Amino acid sequence: MQLGLVGLGKMGFNMRERVRRAGHEVIGYDRNPEVSDSESLADMVSKLEAPRVVWVMVPAGEITRNTVKELSELLAPGDLVVDGGNSKFTDDRIHADLLAEKEIGYLDCGVSGGVWGLDNGYALMVGGDAKHVEQAQPIFDALRPEGPREEGFAHAGKVGAGHYSKMVHNGIEYGLMQAYAEGFELLDKTDVVDNVGAVITAWQRGTVVRSWLLDLLVRALESDPELDDLRGYVEDSGEGRWTVEEGINNAVPLPVISAALFARFQSRQEDSPAMRAVAALRNQFGGHSVQKA
Repeated sequence: MQLGLVGLGKMGFNMRERVRRAGHEVIGYDRNPEVSDSESLADMVSKLEAPRVVWVMVPAGEITRNTVKELSELLAPGDLVVDGGNSKFTDDRIHADLLAEKEIGYLDCGVSGGVWGLDNGYALMVGGDAKHVEQAQPIFDALRPEGPREEGFAHAGKVGAGHYSKMVHNGIEYGLMQAYAEGFELLDKTDVVDNVGAVITAWQRGTVVRSWLLDLLVRALESDPELDDLRGYVEDSGEGRWTVEEGINNAVPLPVISAALFARFQSRQEDSPAMRAVAALRNQFGGHSVQKA
């Protein structure tokens, strides 16, 4: 089948190649003419045969909203839009309703796989009507990992369910990464362990903490054993925040994910005002020593 793919960045570029390898035709559009197959969104749509399926893979927020709005004016009844970016799940109902006015279908799809997805495949979590999922299923099958469909693809539920699932997935990811990172720091700090890299590498087989994330940490340590080439500054894409918000909204305790998110905030402070206040208080009530700036 044909697919229109909007956004050919780190993820979209490799997704286009993987779908093509599966034998489908992909016509992509990107603002960068060096990677784009089309001159504009309108040009891309004109090259697709009805009923069209257009996958949006651009940054979440205003850029996605504008892209969906423009597509609503270019596509026709029976066509389908899939938002595969990291949009907040609350945006999905807005997009679906906008497109429904023109009898255009909508699916939200959480995509996990990063820059490794081209060869390994992408885990897909989809929200929307079953008839729309069926319409795009050949593309989902091309993108997902090899093996049983249910081990790399899920129709998670109604509109919004795909992005909600990906949000929770990324919240868990925050916690896992933070646990590995804290373990690395403790091993590196002590004078008991001499070969930190060897220890973490040994965890890759036979242990309950083995995972792909651990494999990636080993890979990073192979090129930079002390991780000295990096600054300990970590951004958050927004999904960790949204996960914590949903924990609050649903009265679900998320202590690990919350702590991992706050640790990222702490990484951006060279000198924490809060910790200066703690130091001052300890000095005031107990005469504990402080370090002058």
